[in-house]
Amino acid sequence: MIKNREFLNERITEIGLGCWQLGGDWGEISEKKALEILKTAYEQGVRFFDTAAVYGRGKSERIIGTFLKTIDQKPFIATKIPRTTVPADLTAELIRSATRKSLDNLQLDRLDLTQLHCVPMESLKDEQVWATLRQLKEEGTIRHFGASVESMEEARVCMQQDGISSLQVIFNIFRQHPRDEIFSEAKEKGIAIIARVPLASGLLSGKFTKDTTFSDSDHRTYNKDGQAFHAGETFAGVPFEKGVDFAQEIKKMLPEHMDMAQAAIRWVLDHDAVTTVIPGASSVDQVESNVQVSEIESLSKNVHTSLAELFTTHIKSTLRGQY
Repeated sequence: MIKNREFLNERITEIGLGCWQLGGDWGEISEKKALEILKTAYEQGVRFFDTAAVYGRGKSERIIGTFLKTIDQKPFIATKIPRTTVPADLTAELIRSATRKSLDNLQLDRLDLTQLHCVPMESLKDEQVWATLRQLKEEGTIRHFGASVESMEEARVCMQQDGISSLQVIFNIFRQHPRDEIFSEAKEKGIAIIARVPLASGLLSGKFTKDTTFSDSDHRTYNKDGQAFHAGETFAGVPFEKGVDFAQEIKKMLPEHMDMAQAAIRWVLDHDAVTTVIPGASSVDQVESNVQVSEIESLSKNVHTSLAELFTTHIKSTLRGQY
């Protein structure tokens, strides 16, 4: 049974489902397989699904919309406003039109949560952007708004905004700094933390070797070194070959009986500032494995201390991209 955690005045499952892969950026996934993944997650108790307008240019949202028509009890659906690289592009009209498009794709009348999707700092400092989100909430078009950010500086700017409900950050054993830089303030202000990339694009499963390759349509190929978008979104910004080595070191620190991918997700959940973690899944088996983590006991203090030392002394200096 998946445990719940507090999200403002409601509760959501501490393990959600990240739906980036349904858009095809982790290799092609058929709609039939995508629907099986969603169905399995739902049947296993997952009630938080995170998607975005840019995942497959709306494909992920549309598949979720199709799935929602097959169930009676709607889960909590979070999506994101399309990325922009030019601050001036994020106008009130773009925010509104993107919201309408997401509603159409998801076949919903109201969004549970919409998030600014890693937009430029100038946009995060633009009061009109936040005013538009507040207006959409007042109008009943969205229930909550938040932001998915790349850096802790961006997170701190967002936390100054009235009405913000959540921050989505990259948080995993390879990227531990959010714990020390923003978690206390987020808890104090009642801002939910959504932890993405918990497995560092699969590196923290411990199953990759330096010879592992991915399909051309997989972001782990075309963004391996941050060529297409922010480096932190792929392998958490750690150079792939170094990440393989780090993963082997981490594996030695974990209890022998623990699956490494499950241990990596458990590590995230051991931080009480985290409201939900959103691992992706490209198979039914991965969904079931992720869900089981909610019932696994916390990692020991000694393991946490060892992993923190590894991050500080060896991993942090290798990170690429903003953080």
